[in-house]
Amino acid sequence: MPLGFRRLFQEISISNSFEALGLRAELVRAVADEGYTEPTPVQAQAIPVILAGRDILAGAQTGTGKTAGFALPLLQLLAAHTAGGDSSRRPIRALVLTPTRELAAQIEESFRGYGRHLRMKSTTVFGGVSMNQQIGALRRGVDILVATPGRLLDHLQSRTVDLSRVEFLVLDEADRMLDMGFIRDIRRILIALPSKRQNLFFSATFSNEIRGLADSFLQSPVEVAVAKSDVTADLISQVVHPVDKDRKRAALEHLINKGDWRQVLVFARTKHGANRLAEQLDKDGISADAIHGNKSQSQRTRALAQFKLGKVRVLVATDIAARGLDIEQLPHVVNYELPNVPEDYIHRIGRTGRAGSSGQAVSLVCSEEGDFLRDIERLLKRSIERVVIEGFQPTGAPLRTDGDSVASRQRRPQQRQQSGRPRSQGQGVRSTGSGEARRSQGTGGGQGRGNAGDRQRNGNSARRGDAQPHQNSNRSVSSLLGGNR
Repeated sequence: MPLGFRRLFQEISISNSFEALGLRAELVRAVADEGYTEPTPVQAQAIPVILAGRDILAGAQTGTGKTAGFALPLLQLLAAHTAGGDSSRRPIRALVLTPTRELAAQIEESFRGYGRHLRMKSTTVFGGVSMNQQIGALRRGVDILVATPGRLLDHLQSRTVDLSRVEFLVLDEADRMLDMGFIRDIRRILIALPSKRQNLFFSATFSNEIRGLADSFLQSPVEVAVAKSDVTADLISQVVHPVDKDRKRAALEHLINKGDWRQVLVFARTKHGANRLAEQLDKDGISADAIHGNKSQSQRTRALAQFKLGKVRVLVATDIAARGLDIEQLPHVVNYELPNVPEDYIHRIGRTGRAGSSGQAVSLVCSEEGDFLRDIERLLKRSIERVVIEGFQPTGAPLRTDGDSVASRQRRPQQRQQSGRPRSQGQGVRSTGSGEARRSQGTGGGQGRGNAGDRQRNGNSARRGDAQPHQNSNRSVSSLLGGNR
C-alpha cells in the first residue's frame, strides 16, 4: 500500500470517526441517523481509498459494514458533480452487481438511507418480478442501479438500460456470484461498460478464479483486508439437540412454545421441506411462512416484512433465499436440517449475533446427520454442546464427537470428482451442493445463472430455483462470520 494511504489510515485509526474519513456533512448526518458513531474496520480502510479515486480489492464478509464502506464514498463522489447532458434524464453513473434479489434490495435500501439528505436516485433490477416497472424507473433516470446479473442482461438485450455512462462499478460478494454461475454474465456486462471507470471489488474469499476475474478489469487496485475477528462467534451460543428425524417438528414446536420465542429463523435444506414445515407450524398455531426460489419476489418480500414486524414468528428459509437477509437483533436461528456444506452452517448462524447483540443457534440433529455435524465441528475446531430435550430422547445411534468417520472421509474425494473441477493449490474442497437444484450446463455450454427466480433466456441455461453454491471448505470461521454490522 502506498505510503500516503498508510499515513491516512494511521490518522483515521487515531480519530476513529466518520468525519475523519472525509465524508461530507450530509452523509455524516445520515450515518448518525442510522445510529452508527464509529466506522467499522472495512469502512475505515475502504472509504478513503474509494474517495481517492482508486480501484479497490477488498476482502470483507456480510456483517462487516461493507455496504456502507462503498455506498458512502460513492454517494459523495456522485454528489460532488452532476453529469452533463439533459438534466431531466439522469444517466446511470454507478452500477452495483450482487448475487441475489434480497441482497440487491438491501443494498438499494442502504443507498436511499445514507443518501436521504442528498438528491440521489437509485433503483433495483432483479428477476422474479415484471420488467415493466423496472423499465419505467430506468426511463425516468437513476444515478445508482443495483442489479442481479441475469435480469440486467435481460434489460441489455431488450435495450431498456443504458450503461454507457457508468463511472463506478461495484461487484459485491464476487465469490458467491462465481460460485452461483454468474461468471459469463459478469463478463458480458463488463463489455457493455465504459473502459474508463472506477472499480470496487468485494469478496469474502480470494480463490484463483476470483483473482483472475479481478486482474482482468481492476487497474492497480489497493488491497484491503478486514482483520479477522471472532467477536460475532463469541456472541452466538450454539447447542445441538439430538433428536429422531420424525420428531424434529414436535421438538421445534416444544422449544418455541416453552421458550416463548417470538422471532425464529429456521433453515431447511429443500424448498419442498421449507413449505411443508411452515404449513405444519401454522396449522399447529405457530404463525410461520417460507421463503425460497420458487416463491415470487412479492411473496418473499411480504414474508420477510411480516417477519421483521413480528406478525410471523417463524420464517423457514433455504440457504440461497436467506443470502443477504439482514435482520437486526434476531435472537434465534434453528438448523432444522444441517447443511451438507459446513461453511453454510457458519453463514446460517451468522444471521444472529449481529450489531453487537447476542444470539442463539440451535441445531436439531438426527443420527443420519452425524457426518455433517462432525464436518462442522472440524471447521469450528471445537465440539458443540449436546443437550437432549426432555421427552425427546433419541432412539438412534448417539452423535459422536471423536474424530473422523469413514463415510465423511470417503465423501470428500467424491465431491471433488463430482464438481468437475480440479482442486487447486491452497483451495478447499468444493461440494456439488445439497438436495436443491444444482447448477446445470445449458445447451449452448453456458452456465445457469444462480439468481433464484431470474428468467433464463433462449434456452441456453436451465432455470434455477435455490441452487446450493459451492463453498471453500478451508475458510476459517472468523473469515466467514462478520463483525458489527
